Amino acid sequence: MTNVPVSIPRSPSAADYTAEGDRPLIPETSDPFELLEIWLKDANEHEPNDSTAMSLATVDADGMPDVRIVLLRGLNPLDGLQFYTNYESAKGAQLAAHPKAALCFHWKSLRRQVRIRGTIRKSTPEQSDAYFQQRAPQSRIAAIASDQSRPLENRDVFNQRVAEISSIYGDDDDIPRPEHWGGYRLMPTEIEFWQDQAFRMHDRLKLVRDAESWTQSRLYP
Repeated sequence: MTNVPVSIPRSPSAADYTAEGDRPLIPETSDPFELLEIWLKDANEHEPNDSTAMSLATVDADGMPDVRIVLLRGLNPLDGLQFYTNYESAKGAQLAAHPKAALCFHWKSLRRQVRIRGTIRKSTPEQSDAYFQQRAPQSRIAAIASDQSRPLENRDVFNQRVAEISSIYGDDDDIPRPEHWGGYRLMPTEIEFWQDQAFRMHDRLKLVRDAESWTQSRLYP
C-alpha cells in the first residue's frame, strides 16, 4: 500500500459520495461565453475569495511550462478574456515570444473547473487606460514602482520607490498608466467545462471554435 502523507486527505468513501449526492449535469450550449458568465455569477455568490482568479499557463524560451494566478478583468466574445499585468514581467516576455496560453478556473466551493486555450493579443491602450484608472491610487503607484519578476535586493528598496512615487503624485487621483503595464486578451479556441460528480464520474463538456460558431462534445471523465 502506498503511504499517503497525513497532509493529504483520504479519498472519499462510498458513504461520502452517497451523502453528497449527484450534481446537475452541464447544460448543452452553443455559446460558451454565456455559460461561463453564469458560472462566474455562481462563483461570485459562493466562492469566499477571488472568484475571478484563474491560472495562466505559458511557456518560456526553453519550452518549460510556467503557471501563475491572475484575475479576470473582462469577458466578451469580441475581446475574449482579459487580464492585466506588467508587460516586462516573466509572463509578459513569455507571451511576447509565444502568444498562446491556457487558463483554468477552479471553484472549489462549487466543484467546478473551466479550462480554456487560445491565442494572446494585447489589449488596446484605451482599454488598459480605462482599467488602470479603476484601480486604487496606491495600487497604481505599486504598478509604476514594480520591476515585476526581477530580483529585489530587499523589501526596503521597493518600499522606498513606492514612497518616492507617492510623494510625486500625493493625493492626486489622476495617476497615468506606465507604458510597461497593460492588458492582454486571450481569444479562446477551446473551452472545456468540468463539473464534479460522485464516484469520479465527472461531467465534461468541450467546445471548439469553428470559424464563428462552436462545436460541442462530451468527454469521458
